[in-house]
This record gives sequence, structure tokens and C-alpha cells, in this order.
Amino acid sequence: MAQSNIIIENETGNENTIIIHDEIAKPAAEILKTYLDKSFTNPFLVQTNDEPKKMASSIYLVISKLKNKKDQNSFRIKSDEKDIYLIAPNEKLLRYAIYTLLENWGFRKFTAQDLYFPKLKKVVFPKNTDKTHHPSFEYRVLFYPDAFDEDFRDWHKLDWHLNDFSIWGHSFQTLLPAKEFFKTNPEFFAFYEGKRRPESLCMTSELVVEKVIKKISQISAENPNASFISVSQNDDAVYCECEQCKSLNEKHGGPQGSLYFFLNKIAKHFPKTKIATLAYQHTYKAPINLKIRPNIHTLFCPIELNRGKSIAADLENKPFINILHTWGKTTSNLYLWDYTVQFSNYLSPFPNIHTFSDNYKLFKQNNVKGLFVQGYADVPGDFSELRQYLLAKLLWNTEIDLEDTTDDFLRGFYGNASSAVKEYLNLLTKNQENSNRPLDIYSGPIQNRNTFLSPKAIDQYDQLLNEAAMSVREDPVLHSRINKLRLTLEYVFFEQSKFYGTDKHGMFVITTEGKKEVKAGLTERVLQFAEACNALGIYELSEEGLSPNKYYENWLEITKNTATHLGEKLEVNFITPPAIEYSAKGSSSLVDGIKGHTDYNINWTGWYGNNPEIELITNRLDFNRIQLHFLDNQRNWIFLPKKITLFGYKNKKWNLITEKKIVNLVETYEVKTSEIELTDTSFHSFDKIKLVIHNQDDLPVWRKRKNKKPMVMIDEIELYNK
Repeated sequence: MAQSNIIIENETGNENTIIIHDEIAKPAAEILKTYLDKSFTNPFLVQTNDEPKKMASSIYLVISKLKNKKDQNSFRIKSDEKDIYLIAPNEKLLRYAIYTLLENWGFRKFTAQDLYFPKLKKVVFPKNTDKTHHPSFEYRVLFYPDAFDEDFRDWHKLDWHLNDFSIWGHSFQTLLPAKEFFKTNPEFFAFYEGKRRPESLCMTSELVVEKVIKKISQISAENPNASFISVSQNDDAVYCECEQCKSLNEKHGGPQGSLYFFLNKIAKHFPKTKIATLAYQHTYKAPINLKIRPNIHTLFCPIELNRGKSIAADLENKPFINILHTWGKTTSNLYLWDYTVQFSNYLSPFPNIHTFSDNYKLFKQNNVKGLFVQGYADVPGDFSELRQYLLAKLLWNTEIDLEDTTDDFLRGFYGNASSAVKEYLNLLTKNQENSNRPLDIYSGPIQNRNTFLSPKAIDQYDQLLNEAAMSVREDPVLHSRINKLRLTLEYVFFEQSKFYGTDKHGMFVITTEGKKEVKAGLTERVLQFAEACNALGIYELSEEGLSPNKYYENWLEITKNTATHLGEKLEVNFITPPAIEYSAKGSSSLVDGIKGHTDYNINWTGWYGNNPEIELITNRLDFNRIQLHFLDNQRNWIFLPKKITLFGYKNKKWNLITEKKIVNLVETYEVKTSEIELTDTSFHSFDKIKLVIHNQDDLPVWRKRKNKKPMVMIDEIELYNK
């Protein structure tokens, strides 16, 4: 029976050869030789096509344009009776072919630093085959730690937007800076809600078009190798409503109408440049009755999806799928910005990996041509190594078996601990799915304390990771990888302990003297956590830039942020219910003796767009001073109140006691807490006290955004007699 495979054996005295047709393929040949030489005891030879051939089978590297024009982003791997041929239209794609062949023979690049070289006596390849390898998406960017490494990108066939774009992302402020032009030429900028605003541009101004074209010409000359330039709205909800823009918006389905009218003019002037723009907020939907020029690339940004289910499996996503489908028919260059991690808590477990495969198949079915996959940037977050590996594989081929690929990675990266790690990963996913609660990219351990991050679930995860650590205790590298996973559980525990306060799972215990003390050893654990993060290069814990050292400093501040006052444990009633997602531990959290710090997720109670009324049952308690704590976080639309009115109840009626007006708001992006004090000698004469907190009537001009309202957030209400 004839042999069905080509066999390349590792035999002494029989040099195996890599043959190149011309010198341009030599760097790729050296890469292939380097890898194979690490696995074979006998080195491979690199020779040109005109040198005498060996009797043994050879690997040919050929740079040649593929016959079919649509295959120019692809490569071929074929064989005849004796030899293997890797054929690609350029050196970059030839490297892709090499790495594909190496993976077929058991080589792996798990991370930029962690490679697996099999020890080989021979490799086999089927005879007389011919396969063209096409990418599922023409443009594939992964914004994760190891994607900053060029060799990792090459192995996993990734593009890199930082090289390809002369300007990336939101760009109006770069193309026509308000600081430079707004005072002298306000007509260049958006007419919004009755006046000119610097946050956006007028889309129908010919002078704006001229200025932007001039700026793009300058930027393009400075970046001759970039193939894209972003011409996109700022990260704001402001858009032009002047008569001309308004008319276009009405004609073409919304603010996206005037945007693409403007973009078409820019794209016409630069027909060989790829003009990228964001479909985001007010430009989220596709324009209607408007043809988009062929060199415009739309980057669609679905930011508010539930990440706990695949998009198609969530009935709530039908409107989104319709919008995606419409975009796929409206433009021939639809790209998508995929948000794949939890940006508010890089180290909090985020069980969404099981959704990746179905989502990417959905994108491909709807004509998405490219993906920018946003992760932790260069920060090693929760399961960052596995996430980036799987996402890279899916970007090239949406049809991979996600579970098999996951198992392959876990075995290679975690060794003997892989089965326990897999069980941990599966349990996270199962608990999230069973909760049937949305998973949000801006949530965290507090919001998920009753679902997949419940104290009971954390104990189960802890047992599994203990098992994983024990199985690799003799291997310092693998043990370190398990310890990185353990950091996520530590982080959850610390965050939730702040929230629980003096409760069972809280950070404080109450002494016999009634004081609040931090549980023994807990502060030392937080310090060890911060030090471990620094050692692993986890220099930020969230998108907002919180460092491990600052996290520890905040912890120390929180340990001191307690109070002992007369109002602790009083009955408190919310006459105006707070926002569900910001209801803390209920009304009792306002009088638990633990003051909120700067994280609005922990202990703060918030009212969105309305005026909180809070009733304290004081029963003629002897006090003369009330101290209220408010959060000031303007970036997240949390403001100090406008006014506080205080009433006392006796003889079956409410009596006005006092009123305090708060100073006018001043623009600031520093997150801080403020104490507001009210005093009166008559407090003790009332059965109950009612606080009416007057929220801001409207957002200040510097934080104006449609569909947003001001929020007021309160934590401890302290009562004193002094």
C-alpha cells in the first residue's frame, strides 16, 4: 500500500532542507529553521532553488501572487508526492503560513514569552493536498498585553492599529482643535441646543471641510506608511443642529446623516486613503438613503450589550442585531469594536469567554470585515493569557472549536493544574448563566455579589484554585500562574469586604467598646496583593488608572473612615426610593458608622434625576448636629446637591427646621467627598426628622449630555450632640 504522508525524519547524516525561490523569502526561511532546529537534533539547511536537491523531502517557501484576486490576504499550503510548498503573496503572509505549519506539528506560542517546542523525531504531512487559508476577517486587531509584541502578532496573524492608523479613535479635536479655533470661528463648531458648542463640528460648513482636508494632508505626509486615518466624532453626545445639518439628519435618519455627508466629501478628496469613523452614540445607526463612499470604513461600537450571553442567545439583543444587519447592507467596509473585558475592574472575574465563538460567527454572517478587540491593553488582567489566545484564533478562523482550543491552551499553559483551572472556569460560567443576570463591562464584585461572585461561590472557586496550586507546587513558573488567578479572588474579597462593612463578610469587627476595627491580618493581605500585582506588571486595576499602590493607600484611608455617632442603627426610611443599582445595603447603610470613600459602587446610595427624601426615626433623641456625606464625581454625573431642607415631625405634622443652600457648582474632575453640616438646638424635640435633598435641576454645561441626568449620592448621616 502506498504511503499517504510525506515524512520528514530526523536522521543523522540526512540534512533536511528548506528551499527558497529568491532572497526575499530568506528571512522567513530562517524563522522556520530556528523553530525546527529547536525540535530536531539535526539542523535544517536553507538553500536556493537552483542548488542541488537532496533525496529527502523538502519544504519550499514561495512568494508569489495568488491567482484569485480575493486571495491576496491569504496563503496556500500544498504538497505533491514528495515536498511541501508554502506560497504567499508577500513575506508577512509567508510567515503566517510558516506558523500555521508549525502549529500543525505541535508548536505553540501561548504568550509572547511562553512557547512550546515539541521534541520531534519526524513530522508528517499528507501528500497531494492543496489548501488556501482565508481569514474570517480582513482586519484583525487585538488590544491585549502580548499584542504589543510583534512576534506574537505575527504568529497569531494579527494587525496593529498603532502602526496602521495615522490618527486612531475620536479625532475631531485633533483635526480641528477647539482650543485653536472656537473663539475666532465658532461657526466651525456644532450648533447644539441653541448655541455653538466646541465638542463637535458643523458637518455642512465648507470651511470646516477645507480645514480638515488641509490637516489630513499634513498628517498623512508625516505618516506615509499609515493606511488608515480616523475622521470621527469626539467622545461626546454633541452634534450639529444648524438648519443645514438638521435637514440632512431628517433626510438620512438622524445625526449620522450629516456625518456621512461630511465624510463623503473628505473621502472623495482622499480616494486612496482609508477613512475610518466610529458608529457610536448618536451615530450608532446606519444612515438611510445615503450612499457611503467605498474608502470609508465604519467602526461600529456596541458598548452596552449583555456580555454574559452570546448576542444571538439574548432576546434583548434583537434591536442590536437588526442594526448590525442594516450596517452590513449599508457599507462594504463594516468593522466592529468589540469590548471583551470589564473595564472598571481588570482583576474581577468576568465569565464571558464562552460567548466569543458565537459572537464572532454572528459578526462574520453580517458582513463585518474587520475587528478591533479591546481588552486590557498592556495590563495582564483576569485570564488575559487565555482570552487573547482564543480571540486571536477566532479572528483568523471563526470555525475553530472553542472548547478544544481552550483545553489545548490550558494543558500547555497550566500543566498539571489545567483540569482544576478548567473546572474553575466552567463553574464561573455556570454560576453566571444560572443567575440569568446581565454581565456588564462596567460592573464589578459589588454588583455581582448575589450571583456568580457570591461568598459561597468564592469559597468554591478558592477550593479549586487551592487544588490547582497544590498540583504544581514544585514548579515555580506554573505556581506563579495559579497565583495570578488567585489575585482575582483576593480582589473580589477585598472589594466586597468594604461593602459588607461590619457584617459577616465585612472588613470590620466591632470591639467590646463599640469601636470598629479591621479584621486581623486583612490589611497585610491587601499589601501583599498590591506587591504581587506590581511584580506581575499589573500596574493598573481599572481603566481609570488605579494603581496597586494607590489601591493600598485607599484601603488604609477606608480603615480610618469610620465614625461612632448617636444615629447608628436608627431606623431610616426612604420616602424617595434610590436607583436600584445604587441602593447599597438599603437604608441601614446610611447609619452604619462607615463612611463612603471615592468609589461610587461601594456603600454610596444614589438618586438619579430626582430629589431624595429620607426619614430618620429619632424618637426625641438628644442631638443638635447632623453631618451628611456626599460624593462629588462629575465625570460620572454625580454632583453635590443644590439645597438641603430639614423638617421635624411632632404633633402629627411636619415643621420646617432649617434649610441650607450649597454653593454653585465648579467644574472639576477630581473625585472627592464633601461633608455638609446642619445644626439646630430643637432636633431633640421631634419624633422623626425628614431630609429633603434637592438634586441639581440640570447638568452643568461642561457635562451636558442628552439622556443623562444629575445624580446625588449620600453615605453616612451622622448625628452628634456637640
